Amino acid sequence: MLDEALSAPQVVARQLAADQNAYAALGDALREQPPSALLTIARGSSDHASHYLAYLVMARLGRLVTSLPMSLITLYQSRIESKGLVSLAFSQSGQSPDLVSPTQYFRANGARTVAFVNADGSPLEAAAEHVFRLHAGVEQSVAATKSYIAQLVAGARVVAAWQGDEDLAAALQTLPQAMEQAARQRWDVAVEALKGADKLFVIGRGTSLPIALEAALKFKETCGIQAEAFSGAEVKHGPMALVDEGYPLLVFAPRGPAQAGLLALAEEMRGRGARVLLAAPEGTPGAELPLTCTGNEDLDPIAAVQSFYPMVEALAQARGLNPDQPRHLAKVTKTH
Repeated sequence: MLDEALSAPQVVARQLAADQNAYAALGDALREQPPSALLTIARGSSDHASHYLAYLVMARLGRLVTSLPMSLITLYQSRIESKGLVSLAFSQSGQSPDLVSPTQYFRANGARTVAFVNADGSPLEAAAEHVFRLHAGVEQSVAATKSYIAQLVAGARVVAAWQGDEDLAAALQTLPQAMEQAARQRWDVAVEALKGADKLFVIGRGTSLPIALEAALKFKETCGIQAEAFSGAEVKHGPMALVDEGYPLLVFAPRGPAQAGLLALAEEMRGRGARVLLAAPEGTPGAELPLTCTGNEDLDPIAAVQSFYPMVEALAQARGLNPDQPRHLAKVTKTH
């Protein structure tokens, strides 16, 4: 897991050097024939990556994006209207039937189908009309790291191409260097603080919420911690009742419109006695976990998860667990 997480900057550089014409062509097609609807198809870490793409599309392009409950197709046999639809499937292996079946359904019914997949020759690749490889190489770790980061980058590339945003495109080209710096950030304080934890809130908002979702999953699968991710706004409703003295919270507060509210939340939670681990750019008051800034604030969450992965791997080891062999889990999960 650690080796693959630390290889992510090279993976991103490799991906950015590939398929430039294909991303440009997809962007042109989306401008020339705007979709009437968009939806994402994904599970697990891939679903968290799809949320990042969805947020960028909604925030930057004003198009609503739905996360498909796949059982609508696989179990309920729903006849979803597909005219003008663009579906976007995300997967490391491309093997799960509940990604393949909806993609086949939408393509057969006239939708434009796109897949972002890492493994070669998968059923998902065969099902989709447009296929973008992640170029992450074989991922041996059960806990996805480099493939998740590659999916985030692929989503940002789609948005840059669709929007024709040269600034975002230029920032993507410098992202590998920023990620190298992010991989060197020391989050040892989090390992010490969470070594004995059995529960945890992970907080983000906007583009950092997909990172919080991914972090919570990694805490569960590699560290055995009951971690739950919440929006910085949502946590102030029912979940707030659980926060008492010493309750651990990891708050992702990269640059952007959501940052001020997340910083205020961190301060409020400290006032309630919570053990707040604040991840924010260096120099931010109260930040114990430094975040690397990229060439565009919308890409900062990618650097944030690059810093997170080595920490959670070290935390698993500190808790006496093997992050390369999570209990009850396999690399490929096939659901219907």
